[in-house]
Amino acid sequence: MLYPLFSLLCVCASYASTLRIKPHIVFILADDLGWNDVGFHGSNQIPTPNIDSLAVSGLMLHNYYVTPICTPSRAALMTGKYPIHTGMQHGVLYGAEPRVLPLTEKLLAQYLKELGYRTHLIGKWHLGSYKKEGLPLNRGFETHIGFWTGKIDMYDHTNMEKGSWGFDFRRGFEVAHDLFGQYATDIYTNEAIKVIQSHNKSEPLFLMIGHSAVHSGNPYEFLRAPDEVIAKFGNISDTQRRKFAGVMTKLDESVGKVVESLQAHGLLDNSIIVFSTDNGGAAAGFNDNAASNFPLRGVKNTLWEGGVRGAGLLWSPLLQEKARAAFQRMHIVDWLPTLYSAAGGNISVLNNIDGIDQWEALSKNYKSNRTTIVHNIDDIWGSAAITVDEYKLHKGMNYNGAWDYWYGPSGREGIYDTNLLYQSYAGCSINKLGLMPTIDKISQLRREVTVQCDKSKPSIPCNPLKSPCLFNIEKDPCEQRNLADQEPEILRRLLRVLDRINATAVTPNNKPLDLQGDPKLWGRVFTNFGDYERSSSC
Repeated sequence: MLYPLFSLLCVCASYASTLRIKPHIVFILADDLGWNDVGFHGSNQIPTPNIDSLAVSGLMLHNYYVTPICTPSRAALMTGKYPIHTGMQHGVLYGAEPRVLPLTEKLLAQYLKELGYRTHLIGKWHLGSYKKEGLPLNRGFETHIGFWTGKIDMYDHTNMEKGSWGFDFRRGFEVAHDLFGQYATDIYTNEAIKVIQSHNKSEPLFLMIGHSAVHSGNPYEFLRAPDEVIAKFGNISDTQRRKFAGVMTKLDESVGKVVESLQAHGLLDNSIIVFSTDNGGAAAGFNDNAASNFPLRGVKNTLWEGGVRGAGLLWSPLLQEKARAAFQRMHIVDWLPTLYSAAGGNISVLNNIDGIDQWEALSKNYKSNRTTIVHNIDDIWGSAAITVDEYKLHKGMNYNGAWDYWYGPSGREGIYDTNLLYQSYAGCSINKLGLMPTIDKISQLRREVTVQCDKSKPSIPCNPLKSPCLFNIEKDPCEQRNLADQEPEILRRLLRVLDRINATAVTPNNKPLDLQGDPKLWGRVFTNFGDYERSSSC
């Protein structure tokens, strides 16, 4: 008589498992964060204990790639397509530009909403604000508080670009003048906590936080953080880098408080958290900023590793193989199918995308199916880069070679205080789930993902403006030895691959700026000017 009871219990347990809520998904996107600006990549200069706690207890994405600049990366993330296939491959969107991410594209938030997710966006959009139909509330998000253009001052929330200047902060479609003067990172943190606190745990949550940090702001003061935070970095002699450290510290704090809130409200044990930069760091004064991509070559908006190899991590108790360096090759286009799959979606409905479902490969530490990455092809700039297997091809440059060097600081001076991880908001919260690794394990993982340049062999110069360059990116991540002359057949093979890929590209959809979009015509506010009749004076 025990067998029927046992069978009934098994059936009930199986039924209960099918009722398990889909995982909550929190995607935190930093802006212009450099490879070397997080502690888990080897830098001791700016402590990032909350981000590091997620990294060492989850997956440190060592071979993770993004696109070289803001708008294309956001388009890739949201659509699962390379920018060359959506017309978003050339530069960024401006507030007075009459275009949006094509409305024919279905976005990540829309896919997740169909699976029953409640969807919220906090922070940066930067995928077009010409008309309401292209804005977050019409593209899958239920709520949005943040800004529409590419950057803002962290306190006054204005943006100076292309000769215009205006306020850019919204609550939905309404201008959020009431938030003027509040530090942007704190606004995002507080709003994220409100969303988490008010969320019905019986429904899955998709929360995306698009940070302003660590993008530079306006010319009157490019980098801003609370004075008392900046003052903690008196050991950093470079003024801009010291301010950058303050901005980065507030970003790390925000990450930690979000994790803490997820734990406090019973969501963390069924959450997937992604932390990613949108592109490589703006280093050495590029965009008037002070990031570090050390020891990688190049900066933001270049196709060198420093521009496209992204600081990123994946954290979740649902991962089967955790607390490790993940060497699977991955691109930002992969997040859409990967998260959709993790949410229980049938990826067969994802048609004509470039992204690959990496959930099982990452969770179980299987080999990635991704063999090729299109870093970008921009026929206006005349630049292109792809990676096929272990080889990377460069053809042309974006700045005539002005930003193709190696930029610090290295940040290797001083010590890495592992105790800060256990004391951080994120570390304490993760430890409550029993998922924080030991000090020895943390040190081991950090060594595994600290990139070292091989100085034992002489460098071989490269000038992609004159002829294509070839690197073995697995053996030479610092792009020091151009193998184009040594491996002519491999070079020809990659050039053929590049030509085939370029044949699939669509024309960039950039538009000339529209005078009607100047915020001076709209009360000094960036607005969806395409929804209004033109002034007779224009």
